[in-house]
Amino acid sequence: MADLVNTYRTYADKAQTDADAATLDNVRDRNLRAAYAWTQMADRQERTERARAVREGTAAAAAQALRQQETQETT
Repeated sequence: MADLVNTYRTYADKAQTDADAATLDNVRDRNLRAAYAWTQMADRQERTERARAVREGTAAAAAQALRQQETQETT
């Protein structure tokens, strides 16, 4: 999924470059809006990945604690 974030950031950079090079106001505005949207998508994807990592880490820790508890009960 980190590749997806990099892809979004690449698109944002390209849109920003296109906006900087634009001579027409409407083209510049369109590219600035696109750059903003790609940046927002990248930020959202990063937040999602962090939350997933925390959630999966918590689940893994709970499973390990359960296994340890079961081991202690059988001995």
